[in-house]
Amino acid sequence: MTDRSWLAGQFELSRAHLTSVAYSMLGSVSEAEDAVQECWVRLDRSDSAAINDLRAWLTTAVGRICLDMLRARKSRPVDYVGTWLPEPLVEEPTEAGPEHQAMLADSIGLALLVVLESLSPSERLAFVLHDIFALPFDEIGRIMDRTQEAARQLASRARRRVQSAPQPDPDLDLQRRVVDAFLSAARSGDFEELVNILDPDVVLRFDVGPDGEQGRPPITGAAAVARHVLSTAPRFIASAHPVLVNGAAGAFFGTRREPISVLGFTVVGGRIAVLDLIVNPAKLQHLRLEPRDGDR
Repeated sequence: MTDRSWLAGQFELSRAHLTSVAYSMLGSVSEAEDAVQECWVRLDRSDSAAINDLRAWLTTAVGRICLDMLRARKSRPVDYVGTWLPEPLVEEPTEAGPEHQAMLADSIGLALLVVLESLSPSERLAFVLHDIFALPFDEIGRIMDRTQEAARQLASRARRRVQSAPQPDPDLDLQRRVVDAFLSAARSGDFEELVNILDPDVVLRFDVGPDGEQGRPPITGAAAVARHVLSTAPRFIASAHPVLVNGAAGAFFGTRREPISVLGFTVVGGRIAVLDLIVNPAKLQHLRLEPRDGDR
């Protein structure tokens, strides 16, 4: 085995971790994959013999790549019709790939990713690497070319913003029961049941893409959200089935060959506090399964 083959094998052992870090930083599966690929390019061009801790080196490298990507994103903002939402991670029983499972194990909920998107790139990097992946502040500071104390302050500032995000119930079985009740009420057209399932201050957010003709601002309040759900449910509810979305109970609409949308739920205190509806085709592309030759 050549040195390059050995290095490639070691990189593959860290790929799932690096993808998870990159997704948490970027909220995009496709961009996370690009960041990890760029990380390999940098490793392949480096003096690997001088690397003492390969995993730490790779985490630092992918952190710097993501920081540059976030800065580039901030420099060319896109006017969204509605709300920017991340590309969702969707888990079904048949999906058990190690990279997919690793991203879900470390996955950040949709509501928290929306808050992270409002942070500066440096704040997001410091928070994600320290609070989620337990990287020490001296290493984070080196990634940003800042002092350890500056990295600590950035993470603290981000943490205060993150506290505004709803804290979901950790009981996944409870989340699933609430989502099942929501889907059942939507199917039967039971307005009162929907209102009971929804938090009085529930928010329904839409991501249809930057040019979506159906884009609209968020809907707030249990009655308003229930009315909207019942007005649209007849067109889509038959294709809905429960899944995990970013590690929490959610719903998938359509098929894996023709995905329609993903609905993420943030359940707090046994009621739905946030609904995140992702219809943007670009953000569902990674969920699409291409038909096999025999099925065409």
